[in-house]
Amino acid sequence: MKKCNFILVLGLLTFIHISAQTTLTGTVVDAATFNKIEEVAISIEGTGFNGSSNNNGEFIISGEIPEGNLVLLFVKNGYLNLRLPLNISQGEHKDLDLISLRADLLKEQIQIGIISLSDAELNEEDANIASVSGLLQATKDVFLNAAAFDFSATFFRPRGLDSEYGRLLINGIEMNKIFNGRPQWSNWGGLNDVQRNQQFSMGTTASEVSFGALAGTTNITMRASQFQKGTRLSYALANRSYKGRIMATYNSGELINGWFYSISASRRFAEEGFIEGTPYNSNSFFISVEKKINAAHSLNFSGFYTPVTRGKSSANTQEVIDLKGRTYNSFWGVQDGEIRNSRLKEIKEPILMLNHFWKLSETTELNTNLAYQFGKTANTRIDYGGTRLIISENGQESYIGGGSNPDPSYYQKLPSYFLRFENNQNYEAAYLAAQYLKDEGQINWNQLYNANRIATENGGNSIYVISEDRTDDTQFSANTILFSKLNDHLIINSRLNYTHLQSENFASIRDLLGRNAYLDIDFFAEANAEDTEGVTAQSDLENRNRLVGEDAKYKYNFNFTADILKAFAQAQWRYSRWDLYAALEISQTSYLRNGLFRNGHFPNNSLGKSDQLNFTDFGIKGGGTYKLSGKHLIELNTAYLTNSPTLKNSFSNPRENNNTVKDLTSEILNTVDLSYRYRTPHLKFRITGYASEVKDATEISFYYADGLSGLGQAGTTAFVQEILRGIDKQYFGVELGAEYQITTTLKIKGAAALGQFTYSNNPELVLTSNNFESAVSYGQSYLKNYRIAGGPQNAAQIGFEYRDPNYWWFGTTVNYFSNAYADIAPLNRTSNFSKDVDGFTLIDYDEERAKSLLVQEQFDNYMLVNVIGGKSWLLKGGYYLGFFISINNVLDEVYKTGGFEQARNANFRNLLSDKEREQPVFGNKYWYGNGTTYYANMYVRF
Repeated sequence: MKKCNFILVLGLLTFIHISAQTTLTGTVVDAATFNKIEEVAISIEGTGFNGSSNNNGEFIISGEIPEGNLVLLFVKNGYLNLRLPLNISQGEHKDLDLISLRADLLKEQIQIGIISLSDAELNEEDANIASVSGLLQATKDVFLNAAAFDFSATFFRPRGLDSEYGRLLINGIEMNKIFNGRPQWSNWGGLNDVQRNQQFSMGTTASEVSFGALAGTTNITMRASQFQKGTRLSYALANRSYKGRIMATYNSGELINGWFYSISASRRFAEEGFIEGTPYNSNSFFISVEKKINAAHSLNFSGFYTPVTRGKSSANTQEVIDLKGRTYNSFWGVQDGEIRNSRLKEIKEPILMLNHFWKLSETTELNTNLAYQFGKTANTRIDYGGTRLIISENGQESYIGGGSNPDPSYYQKLPSYFLRFENNQNYEAAYLAAQYLKDEGQINWNQLYNANRIATENGGNSIYVISEDRTDDTQFSANTILFSKLNDHLIINSRLNYTHLQSENFASIRDLLGRNAYLDIDFFAEANAEDTEGVTAQSDLENRNRLVGEDAKYKYNFNFTADILKAFAQAQWRYSRWDLYAALEISQTSYLRNGLFRNGHFPNNSLGKSDQLNFTDFGIKGGGTYKLSGKHLIELNTAYLTNSPTLKNSFSNPRENNNTVKDLTSEILNTVDLSYRYRTPHLKFRITGYASEVKDATEISFYYADGLSGLGQAGTTAFVQEILRGIDKQYFGVELGAEYQITTTLKIKGAAALGQFTYSNNPELVLTSNNFESAVSYGQSYLKNYRIAGGPQNAAQIGFEYRDPNYWWFGTTVNYFSNAYADIAPLNRTSNFSKDVDGFTLIDYDEERAKSLLVQEQFDNYMLVNVIGGKSWLLKGGYYLGFFISINNVLDEVYKTGGFEQARNANFRNLLSDKEREQPVFGNKYWYGNGTTYYANMYVRF
């Protein structure tokens, strides 16, 4: 009897427990097309209950869900969030039937505008200015949206960090270039439609695919099965880097037997952009095919090829800008009635990827990726050192010929050059120079062709040619990424990665400008007493005095080899109040140079292999979020890591020799940030304080210097390689973002960044050159407390956005920028600045006057007003028709986005003399921001 009672009681308890289980089911569909939507995140606000929709859009949430009035939240990228009020009874099974989500057309169109901005920024990539637009478009953070859409047009860098301190991945493969550490956005430019699936991890916060970096981590998923089924056609008009763009994309969705495919193509074009003489010609192609083998395995292939050729623009002194305006570009001229830019950048690097997705269990997945990238990057310029060989009766070689610099803004062609001597000013020549620049001021291609014709008619060779600096990279990458949810609280991520780079680097002749040959020697080489046979002038002593034709390699020829192995592991703990993470990374990097020419300046140290450089690095990071409540969150992140130097900063002069930077070490980076977040349905707010430090960095620059001291017979002028070793930098600041939904249609928003980015020590400065036998150290360069250049360090925004229920919207922002600085010349901050030719202190050196000469230029503050808006129509049959327009700098504000000191005046006497002139000969050079620009996009989606 007792046993029966026990069984009865147990049965009743079991029944009560079962009856207490509440179940919510339904199917999520697109509001316009009624297509099923998978991977929608679904949660009950204020509780720990959550789930997601499956491949058929179906979902189920069950458990001991509290009774009463609750809100079910549906979140899916590309759709508006849906908050569905429910009244829940205990033990109830509630079928919600179809839940329809509306496409977030505003977000979609803002993404279009953001990507257009990043295209424009590509024009300044050679100025070491990072594009942030692409990195930040995936986040909903208020501040980062402001940084991406409004601040980036002025080359603002969040937390002051260049893009080499961020990580960009596509399908789990890291895309940062080994040469300089930066992503090369042109490799996937124009493929906007297939770049919408992105995951962004801010700063060093947890990432499932990479250890990350100080400037954050972005992973773009370009996988056929992840694209929403349908077709999209669009056309854009603009007056920025390109004038027009046409794009078409088709995503198949799932076909018979588990096949998916996606194709996309676009073309961008312009005879010239906002800056004069900057043609733009780009085609983009993408294909992805995926086979869902079974429930556990999927195999995806992706290939994309985005060849682009674009014209570069010149940095100009204020003298040139005053004469020609802010859109002036000295790199082009008219030939046969068409614009011809002498400095073109051409990128043709196809990328192929193979991705295997293996679902080991319901909680564990393994993703293995292979990538192969090949092709070329080329930068053209005019080489004006063409000569002919003369052999005397005693067999001594000499070279005659050579041309003058054809750049119309070259300093010897400007008015200031003719007025540089106080007691001998040639006003007539200065006037004529000013008039010529105003009236002409572009490259005269006919003169170059005529000079070549005359030279060859007199037994010589081409004087002027179009040369290109080529880099032909072949890179293989392989990695495997593990994701495992061990239990409700612990997630493990790990990644093993290997990358191999083979990089060919050489100069070649693109165009002989009407003639047949060019003599491959260094016309600027200075012979010495032992150089009776012109040894020093030879580019390759194995092929002396050779004549080269078009497409021939000349001047320099070498290979880089790089191998990188990385291992990363991360643990994430998630609780009701705490989200925590910790991660560790270890890596091994090796570099090698192999010279293929025996250079005349370095006959014993240019041909063959260099010493191999090896670096072992590690990183550790951790942090977490504490949830005071559903509205209040506190987040802390910290990291310590080392980075091997890039290839660019490892070899002092790889075009001519095998020399590596002496005592080269890895950079040391550490960072910490603390955030407070407040979020309600109406108000979102974040404030973050951060501090980052970079130590023991190395930077190499190339320029022509005047006023060098202590070189003896080597003279006082030389083309030098400047090596800054042991650079320390500090980045401190505060970020603030807030938005308030006043009504269902009107929202106000604001953002601000206050930063102080400075050099924090005095690194050593070393010069190398083919003009002197060995490296020359000028001791410390006194950079401490100077500001790091690269966009404004302070920015602020206030704006509003109106979204009408009838699918039209409008917004405007007012943006204020300050604390932008010109890049300083480190050589002028060394002991050389106070020294005479003989190495002794200048007699007329004045320390107080020197300090005033070396004050870093701060650019004027400025304000930009931007306007955006659009309209979308939902047509019959599930067709969407949309229009978007953005207008930047509505008030046509004139402002500087960047600039740098010229290092020609390397000592006090020369710089003082130049700055005391009414118009300096070697004044700072600047880039100016665009005036009023627009971007308009029209599309249809079905």
